[in-house]
Amino acid sequence: MHTTTAGGVDVPPVGLGTWRLTGEQCRNAVRTALELGYRHLDTAQEYGNERQVGSALRNSDVDREEVFVTTKLGGDSRGYDDVRRSTEESLAKLGTSYVDLLLIHWPNVRTPLRETLAAMNELVDEGRVRHVGVSNFGVDQLARARTLSEHGILTDQVQYNPYWSQTELLDYCRIHDVVLTAYSPLAHGGVLRDPVLESIGSRYDKSPAQIALRWLLQQPNVVTVPKATGREHLAANVDVFDFTLTDGEMARIRQPSKPRAIAGFVRSRLGELGCR
Repeated sequence: MHTTTAGGVDVPPVGLGTWRLTGEQCRNAVRTALELGYRHLDTAQEYGNERQVGSALRNSDVDREEVFVTTKLGGDSRGYDDVRRSTEESLAKLGTSYVDLLLIHWPNVRTPLRETLAAMNELVDEGRVRHVGVSNFGVDQLARARTLSEHGILTDQVQYNPYWSQTELLDYCRIHDVVLTAYSPLAHGGVLRDPVLESIGSRYDKSPAQIALRWLLQQPNVVTVPKATGREHLAANVDVFDFTLTDGEMARIRQPSKPRAIAGFVRSRLGELGCR
């Protein structure tokens, strides 16, 4: 199994993102992903699908210990008591005694960060949570979280794709051994008809989406959680470890021209394929 290691923790580099997946569609996607070898599932209290994710995991042939499960605190779950209460509710919905990673979903100025992290770290001490992290935090916010968290910060989950630079944050994560988890890695479908990615993909017999994912995963400290539902797309998203992009190809993808970036943004807005 491929892993990305940071802080002494092995994280499966490709996870299944479940944003906007609900009901039977969510259960089917998780079930299929596990059958295909996925060992990383990403959900959140605000997604409203923890119960479906947990059901699919419990009914699979994969042992719970083999799967890295992430969930995120909702916006109303930042106070000390709310963190503990909502996490217990998440565990009940997921049908598991612990989650591998608990994230603060968004920065919140109404509740002191120290208070939220104190409760999260207590859950680590109690074995209900194995690691803590944040999502959508900038460099300064991440740095402060690291100073306040007794058990460190494993990851910052942010939007990252060829059209959305995270250079400063990624540099920080590399220096301080933090995982950058990329959501929306396919730019909500914007990469699917990208001419640069198509051109590079033709050399390896890979799709633009696979080239975009490989570009992310070839960067140190980066993992990603693309959303997909059909078996073909789920399989394609993990079929990205049998080739290596050249330094020149990595640079071409990293530095898109302004027209290319605008075109990708327009495609993402028109397509709204929801790869968060």
